[in-house]
Amino acid sequence: MPFILKEYPAHSGEKIQVHLVKNLKMKTSIAQKSIGKGRVFDEKLKPLKYGDILESDIIYIAQFEGHTRGLKPLFQSKFFAIFDKPSGIVVHPISKNTEYCLLDEVRYYFGPDANLVHRIDAETSGLIMCAKDREIESKLKLMFEEKKYKKSYLAIVRGEIKESISIDTSLQKEGKNIGVRMEAGVEGKKSKTIINPIKYDKKNDLTLVEAIPVTGRQHQIRVHLYSIGHTILGDPIYGVDDDFANDYLDKVLDEKRREEVSGSHRLWLHANYLEFNYEGVLYKIYSKNKEIYEKFLSELPQ
Repeated sequence: MPFILKEYPAHSGEKIQVHLVKNLKMKTSIAQKSIGKGRVFDEKLKPLKYGDILESDIIYIAQFEGHTRGLKPLFQSKFFAIFDKPSGIVVHPISKNTEYCLLDEVRYYFGPDANLVHRIDAETSGLIMCAKDREIESKLKLMFEEKKYKKSYLAIVRGEIKESISIDTSLQKEGKNIGVRMEAGVEGKKSKTIINPIKYDKKNDLTLVEAIPVTGRQHQIRVHLYSIGHTILGDPIYGVDDDFANDYLDKVLDEKRREEVSGSHRLWLHANYLEFNYEGVLYKIYSKNKEIYEKFLSELPQ
């Protein structure tokens, strides 16, 4: 289990948030987050709330301790590392019961202050960056917020795309039965994705494309491709009915049914390239995971 319950000394009569910051040397934001998420407990293992007064000389804190399943960094500098995430691995723990996620590997290799700088969906494979300490994390997150990077994806989509397309429809929550589902339209946050076709498989009516997200919205590439009639192969949320999407999200979807309806056991979207400048050095990093090429080539007539 990634969360380990650790015992710490406490000062009776002190407010819990004051004790965490003053005596355990936690950053205020981390202390507030730990209390808010119910990860700090009294001697009877009762969760402590913000403002509670300590009544004993010990407390317990549930802390995330990373472990490895053998996924090593693709590249690292003294500031950051890049992982080439396989499909099917969540990046952060969803709950205290999450057995494994990418953050496990990050903390295993680089310690408790290392953290992921950005996210990709669990079924999306490919490049994702982590910072080795909190100060570097802040700088790199600002870089992503200010779009000081170039990123491109590969995707296998339904139908033929013959020429490059720039999709700039805004994105917003769909507001219906599927809470995570987004929709494209005239309202919402401005968004832009550039799609470049690479190769078409006429027999299976599939196109391998490069997708360049100019903005970085939730499900952006998936929604934009779906909005123009080219759903990504294996997408269990877009281009399917609500019952199917709900079964997927509730983790009760039969694998055979998924392949029959969505076309594959996984979402064929891959973060393939990342380019940025940090501390005066220009980095251009390509994924070494060729699974998406192999999948597409296997679909082509021999």
